[in-house]
Amino acid sequence: MVLERLGRSLNSALKRLFGATVVDEALVKELVRDIQRALLQADVDVTLVMAITERVQKQALDETLPRGVSRREHIVRVVWDTLAYFLGERPVPLTITPGKPNVVMLVGIQGSGKTTTAAKLARYYQKRGIKTGLICADNFRPGAYSQLKQLAERSNIPFWGDEGEKNAVKLAKKGVEYMKKKGIELIVLDTSGRHREEAGLIKEMRDIARAVRPQEIVLVIDGTLGQQAGAQARAFKAATDIGSIIVTKLDGSAKGGGALSAVAATQAPIKFIGTGERMDAIEPFNPTKFVGRLLGMSDIRGLIEKVREAQIEVDEDAAKRFIRESALRRRNLKICICFSTRFYTLSS
Repeated sequence: MVLERLGRSLNSALKRLFGATVVDEALVKELVRDIQRALLQADVDVTLVMAITERVQKQALDETLPRGVSRREHIVRVVWDTLAYFLGERPVPLTITPGKPNVVMLVGIQGSGKTTTAAKLARYYQKRGIKTGLICADNFRPGAYSQLKQLAERSNIPFWGDEGEKNAVKLAKKGVEYMKKKGIELIVLDTSGRHREEAGLIKEMRDIARAVRPQEIVLVIDGTLGQQAGAQARAFKAATDIGSIIVTKLDGSAKGGGALSAVAATQAPIKFIGTGERMDAIEPFNPTKFVGRLLGMSDIRGLIEKVREAQIEVDEDAAKRFIRESALRRRNLKICICFSTRFYTLSS
């Protein structure tokens, strides 16, 4: 399971909550400390940990309980909603307009799994009826061209690259022009791996973005990166407009809390996660389902829906108006029935 260690820690904290005889302020603060420890051990940025736990404590203690909802259920809902909120709250798909060329440019540091992710993303949409193509604009890493070409051929995806061209901007422009001529709808552009302190490569990334005008720039982040993810994400955000994030290497017990830091730093949603080495080991990211898996509580979804339904507020004036109108309709119906009965009697 993804983020296995973090999930076990959060699950243990919530189990202690359900096992407690009394749910009071002291217990809530103890729960908050447990959540802080779990997030810090998962390499989530300290500032973000404090923001998450302060929100949990404030809402758990200050919010009025909805009718029919226990304090325990309310606190679980607060934990769930807070984690989902910082992860993006709801799933957000890639912006793709079928029938037109859509350029998606992948960026990230070297070793993040960007090239493999480019092929997975193209394969994912190919299987859903979108014409996809892959471009290798990575003239920095030896073997990048061969790797992406092999992955493209394995899935019968159109590919473009030029091992002899050393200018990455020219590579990207030529590749996009080639794909547009072939009527490709989703053009996935793989770029060189960059470090946030490599000014030359960051400039190159900006120049590529200006040259090809991608519909979306996707930051690929290694799920094992830890707290460094926040600093990396801020650097990439400063260099260009990050539209979304893909988190890779979430297939085992690897620490992936750094993904939280990345989302908070860029205010960009996670749209996909990589869950293995296979070409189909990529899935759209759904924050609420992800948190459910993280907490490890199979019945928590029903509990959350119960709390949310109880929180629905009814407008008092609208309710009174509805009652008056319903009473008037019933009275008019009785008059009509009575009149109809008398008319029938007279006619007979």
